[in-house]
Amino acid sequence: MNSEHLRDLLQGVQSGDLDIETALSKLSSAATASLDVAEVDTGRLARTGHPEVVFGQGKEAPDMVEILNALHTAGQPGLITRLTDDKAAHIMSALPQSIWHRRARVLHLPGPGAAHEPKLRGEITIVCAGTSDLPVAEEAAVVAEAFGHTVNRIWDVGVAGLQRILNHQETLQRSSVIIVVAGMEGALASVVTGLVACPVVAVPTSVGYGASFHGLAALLGMLNACATGVAVVNIDNGFGAAMMAVRINEDRT
Repeated sequence: MNSEHLRDLLQGVQSGDLDIETALSKLSSAATASLDVAEVDTGRLARTGHPEVVFGQGKEAPDMVEILNALHTAGQPGLITRLTDDKAAHIMSALPQSIWHRRARVLHLPGPGAAHEPKLRGEITIVCAGTSDLPVAEEAAVVAEAFGHTVNRIWDVGVAGLQRILNHQETLQRSSVIIVVAGMEGALASVVTGLVACPVVAVPTSVGYGASFHGLAALLGMLNACATGVAVVNIDNGFGAAMMAVRINEDRT
C-alpha cells in the first residue's frame, strides 16, 4: 500500500466514514514483506483465505529460507512446491520445524500459531491412474492437507484395469470434489466424472510413450471429455488442482 492509499485510509477513519475493523482488514490484505530477493505477499491470506505458496524451481535455498521466515513472522504457514532434495536439506537445517514431503516435492513450514481449520463441505478425493503419476498426485494431496482438508487417496486405478476404480465407488460418492491425475491418453477423468455428481478437477501428466507428447495427448483428451462437470488444469499442475479443489470444498458462507 503506497502513502497515498494509506493517507486516504487514515482520513476515512478520522472522518468516521470508515470503521477501525474495516481499515485493519484493508491494511492486512495489502501487506507485503520486502526482501532483497522477493516482495512476499503477506496480505494474500486476508484477501483470499490462503497464504502465498512459493514455487521452488529455480530459486536458491537461502532465498527460500528468507521467504519462509517472512511468512512465519506474519503468523502464516509456508509451502514450497517443486523443491529438490538438496535444497530441501538446506532449508530443513535452517528451519528444523519444517516438514519435507519428498515424493510430492513439497516442503511445509507450519504456522507459528494454531493451525487454520476451514469450514469444509466434505472430503477431497484424489484419484491417480498409475504409480508414475504419483509425484503430481502427492503434490495435490500434500497441498490440500496443509490447508486443513481431509484427503482420500486412490492410487493406481487406470482404465487398463477398469474394475479397480469401480471398487472405490463408496469413497467417490461421498466426496465433495475429486481430483483425477492421469497421463497416457487421460481417459480416467471422463470415467470418474461419469460416475459421480460432484465436480472433478482433471490433471494431465507428462507420463506416457512418444505419442503422448509429454502430456499434450492427456491434456487434449481431458479438454475433450464428453462427461459433464470436469475442469482441467495444466500439465503436471498438482498444486493448481489442489487449490481449485480447496476453494470448492471450503464453505465461506
